Amino acid sequence: MKTKIKVALIYKNNYPAFQPDFFERSSFDFFIHALKRNSQMEILYFGVDGDYFDTTKLQGTCDVILLANNYTTATPEILDGIHNTGIPVLCRTGDPHSAKKFNQISYHKKWKIDCYFGTIPSSYFYQFYPQDFMYREIIFGLESSLYQNLRPYKERIKDKILNSGNVGKLSVKSRVANSILNPKRNAWYFYKLRTICNKLPYVDHAGMKGSKYVNDDYPSYLSRYRSAIAATTLYPTQKYWEIPAAGCLTFMEITQKNDGYYLGFKDGETAIFINEKNYKDKFEEFLNDPDNTKWEEIANAGREYVMNNLTNDKAVERLVELMKKLL
Repeated sequence: MKTKIKVALIYKNNYPAFQPDFFERSSFDFFIHALKRNSQMEILYFGVDGDYFDTTKLQGTCDVILLANNYTTATPEILDGIHNTGIPVLCRTGDPHSAKKFNQISYHKKWKIDCYFGTIPSSYFYQFYPQDFMYREIIFGLESSLYQNLRPYKERIKDKILNSGNVGKLSVKSRVANSILNPKRNAWYFYKLRTICNKLPYVDHAGMKGSKYVNDDYPSYLSRYRSAIAATTLYPTQKYWEIPAAGCLTFMEITQKNDGYYLGFKDGETAIFINEKNYKDKFEEFLNDPDNTKWEEIANAGREYVMNNLTNDKAVERLVELMKKLL
């Protein structure tokens, strides 16, 4: 395809994730910045105040309609004329486990969605969505420019391992209460290994305060440490590519349960794979010999892998290829 693909991004102006001061930048960086940089795409932004957008005005002006999310926090409820445009609709989706709670499957026909994409593994997506829905894994969210000129590996803290993000409370009372009142929706359920890592005296933890990260400049914070933990129970999250991008030796929970193999990291080469049985041994192997050159070699290889494969610009390239298949 020689000409640029004209893409109409439809979104609500008050969508929290598109606000520049939103605590989590991945959507803003990807949709508002990275899409503009690809030479094969011309992105047209249609911000909407309210819940109505007339899609018929897009006929003859764009090739693909892109939706920021398959829920009304991001997309106007009424996309008038969407079934008559003949334009394929591509939609990012967030946490699949919320699909039933927010009745997101109902928007599949209502908005004529042809294909979904996201960072979640397809195996997890199809636990909550019908098998005949088209879905593609596209890893986005990392702006490579934010991960430049960080502290050199040898100048970082080497006797501690960083653990960041939400975790469950370690008290038995809290865990029992959550299992009864909030089953399958609590931090112990989603971040079990990340949570139990906090019991270890050599693990430093930075969590969240309200809806804000404790450390706003996350790349610089990561680069204080030689090593850090990326651990989620059911599917990989953005930390899996943010941490190695910062040049950290990444202790990465990769299991059959979270199906993290699709990311492409290799154990002992670009990351150190951990699970609930071996994590202490893996940590202590590093801490007992932190100046062994192999750790820096793995950290550097992990960073190189991310910068070559898992940045926003690479994600846009994959999105363009997906669009070509829909046209």
